[in-house]
Amino acid sequence: MDTLRIGVTLGDPRGVGPEIVAAAARSFRPVAAHELVFIGPVGTAADGAGQKHVVVGEWPADGADVATAGRLAGEAIDAGIRLALAGELDALVTAPIDKYALHAGGFDFPGHTEMLAARCDVAEVVMMMATERTALGGPLRVVLATTHVPLSAVPQALDETRLVTQTRITAAALREGWGISRPRIGLCAFNPHASDGGLFGDEEARIYAPAIRRLRREGHDVSEPIPADTIFLRAVRGEFDAVIAPYHDVGMAAFKTVSFGQGVNVTLGLPFPRTSPDHGTALDIAGRGEADPSSMHEALMLAVRLGALRRTRSTTAAT
Repeated sequence: MDTLRIGVTLGDPRGVGPEIVAAAARSFRPVAAHELVFIGPVGTAADGAGQKHVVVGEWPADGADVATAGRLAGEAIDAGIRLALAGELDALVTAPIDKYALHAGGFDFPGHTEMLAARCDVAEVVMMMATERTALGGPLRVVLATTHVPLSAVPQALDETRLVTQTRITAAALREGWGISRPRIGLCAFNPHASDGGLFGDEEARIYAPAIRRLRREGHDVSEPIPADTIFLRAVRGEFDAVIAPYHDVGMAAFKTVSFGQGVNVTLGLPFPRTSPDHGTALDIAGRGEADPSSMHEALMLAVRLGALRRTRSTTAAT
C-alpha cells in the first residue's frame, strides 16, 4: 500500500495540543505505512516531531494573546481542510481548540464539528465518540444527535428528521469504517424512563416513534427508546454497535466515565475521515509535561484505519 498521509492540526498553541501531538507522533507505530503532516504555527512543542510541517504562522516564544491563538488554530484547521479536500491527505486529526479563542480570532463557529461541516459544504454531519475498549471491557460508540447547543435549545433542535438522518449516517459509517455489515443502533431516550408512557414528556411518542418506523422500513436495526441509565451499559456489554444520544452531556458523561484518555471524537459524513482526542486544551497544565497523549494516539490510530479503508474503497470503485 502507498504511504498514507495523515494531517494533524496542532490546536490552540497555548494548550496541550502541540505537546500531545509530538508525544503521540514519537510513539506512533501503526501497521500501515504513513506520513504525519503537522499543520500549525512554528514555535511550539511540536517543532521537529513530525515528518512534515505545513507552517501556519509563528507562535512567539513568550506567547501571545487569546485572539492570536484562536486565529492560528482556525487558520490551521482551514489549511488542513483544504489539503484533505484536494486529496493531499487521507485523513485529518485535530488537536484541541479553545472555542472562546476561536471566536476571538475571527472564526464564528461553536467548535470543530460545525466548522468542518461548513467548510466542506456538508448539510449534515455526525459527532461520534468512539473507543474500542472501555473501563468495563467492551467498546462504546456514542453519537450526539445535537451537539454544541444550550440544553434549553435541545427540544427545538431534536426532531424526527434529525434523528433519522443521524442514524442513517451512523449506520453507513459503521458499515464502511468498522466493517459491521448490519449495525445495531440503540436510541437513548430523551426523557427519564423514556417518558413512562407520556408521564414525563411526549418526545418519545412525538419524535422517536415515527423516526423508528421510518428507519425500520428502510431496514435499519434500531431499538425502541431506552432510558439513559441503562442503554450505555447494554452497549458496552455488546447489545449495540452504537448509541444515539439526544444531547451532548447525556452522551459525553457516560462516554468519558468509562473511556477517558482512550476515546476519540470522529466526525462522520465529511468527504474525508476526521478524528480528534476526547479532551480539551487543558490550559492549566500546558507546558508542564503532565499531559497524557493516549487519546491523541488513539485518534491517530483510528485516522490511519479509516484513511486506509477510504483509499481501498476509492481504488476498488475506480477499477
